[in-house]
Amino acid sequence: MRAVLTWRDKVEQCVYDLAFKPDGTQLILAAGNRLLVYDTSDGTLLQPLKGHKDTVYCVAYAKDGKRFASGSADKSVIIWTSKLEGILKYTHNDSIQCVSYNPITHQLASCSSSDIGLWSPEQKSVSKHKSSSKITCCSWTNDGQYLALGMFNGVVSIRNKSGEEKVKIERPGGSLAPIWSICWNPSREERNDILAVADWGQKLSFYQLSGKQIGKDHSLNFDPCCISYFTKGEYILLGGSDKQASLFTKDGVRLGAIGEQTSWVWTCKVKPDSNYVVVGCQDGTISFYQLIFSTVHGLYKDRYAYRDSMTDVIVQHLITEQKVRIKCKELVKKIAIYKNRLAIQLPEKILVYELYSEDPLDMRYRVKEKIARKFECNLLVVCANHIILCQERRLQCLSFRGVKEREWQMESLIRYIKVIGGPPGREGLLVGLKNGQILKIFVDNLFAIILLKQATAVRCLDMSASRNKLAVVDENDMCLVYDIHTKELLFQEPNANSVAWNTQCEDMLCFSGGGYLNIKASTFPVHQQKLQGFVVGYNGSKIFCLHIFSMSAVEVPQAFTRVQDLRYLELISSIEERKKRGETNNDLFLADVFSYQGKFHEAAKLYKRSGHENLALDMYTDLRMFEYAKDFLGSEDPKETKMLITKQADWARNINEPKAAVEMYMSAGEHRKAIEISGDHGWVDMLIEIARKLDKAEREPLLLCAHFFKKLDNPGYAAETYLKIGDLKSLVQLHVETQRWDEAFALGEKHPEFKDDIYVPYAQWLAENDRFEEAQKAFHKAGRQGEAVRVLEQLTHNAVVESRFNDAAYYYWMLSMQCLDIAQDPAQKEVMLGKFHHFQHLAELYHGYHAIQRYVEEPFSFHLPETLFNISRFLLHSLTKDTPLGISKVNTLFTLAKQSKALGAYKLARHAYDKLQGLQIPARFQKSIELGSLAIRSKPFHDSEELVPLCYRCSTNNPLLNNLGNVCINCRQPFVFSASSYEVLHLVEFYLEEGITDEEAVSLIDLEAPRLKRENKWQEIASNNAQTLRLDESMDSVGDNDPFTAKLSFEQGGSEFVPVVVNRSVLRSMSRRDVLIKRWPPPLQWQYFRSLLPDASITMCPSCFQMFHSEDYELLLLQHACCPYCRRRADDPSP
Repeated sequence: MRAVLTWRDKVEQCVYDLAFKPDGTQLILAAGNRLLVYDTSDGTLLQPLKGHKDTVYCVAYAKDGKRFASGSADKSVIIWTSKLEGILKYTHNDSIQCVSYNPITHQLASCSSSDIGLWSPEQKSVSKHKSSSKITCCSWTNDGQYLALGMFNGVVSIRNKSGEEKVKIERPGGSLAPIWSICWNPSREERNDILAVADWGQKLSFYQLSGKQIGKDHSLNFDPCCISYFTKGEYILLGGSDKQASLFTKDGVRLGAIGEQTSWVWTCKVKPDSNYVVVGCQDGTISFYQLIFSTVHGLYKDRYAYRDSMTDVIVQHLITEQKVRIKCKELVKKIAIYKNRLAIQLPEKILVYELYSEDPLDMRYRVKEKIARKFECNLLVVCANHIILCQERRLQCLSFRGVKEREWQMESLIRYIKVIGGPPGREGLLVGLKNGQILKIFVDNLFAIILLKQATAVRCLDMSASRNKLAVVDENDMCLVYDIHTKELLFQEPNANSVAWNTQCEDMLCFSGGGYLNIKASTFPVHQQKLQGFVVGYNGSKIFCLHIFSMSAVEVPQAFTRVQDLRYLELISSIEERKKRGETNNDLFLADVFSYQGKFHEAAKLYKRSGHENLALDMYTDLRMFEYAKDFLGSEDPKETKMLITKQADWARNINEPKAAVEMYMSAGEHRKAIEISGDHGWVDMLIEIARKLDKAEREPLLLCAHFFKKLDNPGYAAETYLKIGDLKSLVQLHVETQRWDEAFALGEKHPEFKDDIYVPYAQWLAENDRFEEAQKAFHKAGRQGEAVRVLEQLTHNAVVESRFNDAAYYYWMLSMQCLDIAQDPAQKEVMLGKFHHFQHLAELYHGYHAIQRYVEEPFSFHLPETLFNISRFLLHSLTKDTPLGISKVNTLFTLAKQSKALGAYKLARHAYDKLQGLQIPARFQKSIELGSLAIRSKPFHDSEELVPLCYRCSTNNPLLNNLGNVCINCRQPFVFSASSYEVLHLVEFYLEEGITDEEAVSLIDLEAPRLKRENKWQEIASNNAQTLRLDESMDSVGDNDPFTAKLSFEQGGSEFVPVVVNRSVLRSMSRRDVLIKRWPPPLQWQYFRSLLPDASITMCPSCFQMFHSEDYELLLLQHACCPYCRRRADDPSP
């Protein structure tokens, strides 16, 4: 946008207001106490009008052009005719601030400092209405129904024609921001009446008739004195203390200044229906400008982008006529478009847009990059990855991030620049200079290539599609066409202002000038037709022309459409070539000609006569005339017929007739292709039919059928197909993939070689579905002991970390049994047996600690005090070395202390509290333990005798706290505990004499020989390393004095444990119901236990070999339906 000064004048007084006559021929100025009437065409002062006695503040012209009114500081309003005669005068109580004519009824509103006057030609009197504040400005709506008043106290009052207030807008600035100018938008296109308000709070705002604000306030940074709209409401003029008139969009976006002034601008208006603007200043200067809005646009092939309303960009597809608007909300300075890129330069940044897709018709753009920098440039070009800025003689290449990558300095001013394509990042630019030089520059190359130099300055350039020719329009309106390689001037044509090559036809170009469009094809004379505007593109049969602001597509006359029968020419050329090579068969040549002419049957006969039946077949099949081809073949060769059917099927497949193609392939024996089509289209029924027709020997097509059955989620038919060809491995894989485990297990039973293929994936599937215990069993069953152990170890660790000690005990027991199973391998026997005993020990510890943990953590205890007392003692005796993960000594000692105190074991309780003092105690126990430690001091320092455990072998009373652990302090015999109450059971373990096998021992116990009342004595045999107790075998039978029933005072001779070893006669004397046997699998030995109180029944779990009081075990079975230790179900018959 440029402002060109048309004329200027200066008067002695301040120009407070001005008004145009509606036809734009006259300008009325309020200057001093006079009105000055100017001719707008040349600024001639036509006549000064005198009538007022003081300064004239305001002037307004009626819309019909018959009269105008002026208001003065002398408190009077004078109404003048268009012939410049005063016809009426009326007064107010104060000086007149503003006047405005109703655009419809021509009613005049005059406003003073204290009231409003409404006068119309039809009535003689003036109706007046009081105002609460000084009125500074007024404006009527387009329909003349409402009058808006701007007041000194910051209020906008909207009134009807009768002067009654309908809407009151209170601005936030109040009296500190007086409303100085208001104006309604005159546009007829706007749906709502929009009021522009400028106040001395330095704000520009917009309101609807209802009083609702549109958008936010726009900061001006100066005091506005006047505001007015262009005739159609597209732009706003604003002047004030910044000593210039500024142009804004109708939305309040500043576009630029209109001429610099030397003093405040008090008034500025637009000449009706034109781009002329008049500015009146405080120093009496009147300036008349013409605004020139330049075209800002860009074109690439069939996409044209141009600026609209100064702040929007419209992209138009010249073929489809589609348009898309991009709202920038700032002044658009430059536009560039190339392929899928669009660059828009705004005052402070450059926006780079890209298309959403590669679709040539896509019109949706999105922001790709934003270069937040201010650039000064004459021309802007965009490429795939770069922005090119032209500044006088200099070209700069920037990346989309704003980084300068390259710069070229020219010898002269750059007049024209154009992108001529190329790979992304390596595009070529065509540059024309004022000195006549034409260059080619590549974006990635620092050196410019000079194509040619002519004597005259370049105005427009274009290169032909093949890059061989260059068309130039120079400053003398001459179109010159050069050969790029030879630099030769091919021809020149006068009267040109722009030129464009056809992008599809090498020898065609068009140029415009002098009101004509000129089209030139090769060396033919120029064709002319009338056209206003500039040629900017030539694509195929369309020429794109720009006239003022509109782009149009012109169809090229049909005279330039070239029709060429190239195929016929090629055929003639081919026949000539073949003749040169020595071919003489005229029948063959004639057949080719007949086939071209569409005489196919004659051609086939000639092909056959010349011995080239294959050419006739090729012709028929290429033309899809399969029936004629079959008739031509007859029944000569079944192989040829099959080939023909295959070709027909190929054609049916290509034209999207797949069902017909399948049937043809089947009849031609091309089973594989038929299966592929059926599978790709999901035709299961057709696949079933094909699979059942095929012989089981045709393995490959059947396997393909099975593949598609699996893909189409029909595993049943896939299984049937695998069974047909006997592919059991694939069948197993199918069952595993589809997770049909029952069928897989059944197959595995019949064919054990696939067991590994079934159980390993099954175990993995179970593990993935959090069924770890079942997964462990499946790994075990598949013989994958390593995986089974790993799963169990992970399960155990998780259980301990999550404080599920019951589960941890169970998993450790399972781990121990797993290790025992692996120990059957001699190579791993020692290591695995060590692990077995370690895991068995941990299982017992965690099983016991589960009760302690529940007692400490949960509000109610499920165990008797005696049980908790026994468990805590058992754990303390077992934790002589390292404490396993998760087991808390604090919890164990705390439980022992509390239960000892409750049961009367005060000495033990005191010991437990003392031990706790040396440990780190959780805060929640701190108080309880401190109170318990103090309270136990008041109790006697001894333990209740009822709680003292008895050794059933040597009848020794053991202390409650045993330094040796869970063994007798006298005979060192290990105690056997109940796995539920943890009481010491009346069992003594005995060992078999050397030479007695487990089977023999069991058979001897089962004999149950009658007992005789005879005395038998133990024999004690001492050797260097061991002491052994033996029963005397000299007697025929053994009486009550056997090693288990002898109640003599027995004292251990040393610190070594002496086991009880029995011989055959002792075994025969034992009762089957008194003996419990732990039948461990190899490589472990069986363990034998003798009950010393046969009336107190003891039950042993046949799976984990844990001992229980029978009553306890039965109750636990009823509660859990399984062994509480190994979880063997009550109804499980297996051991």
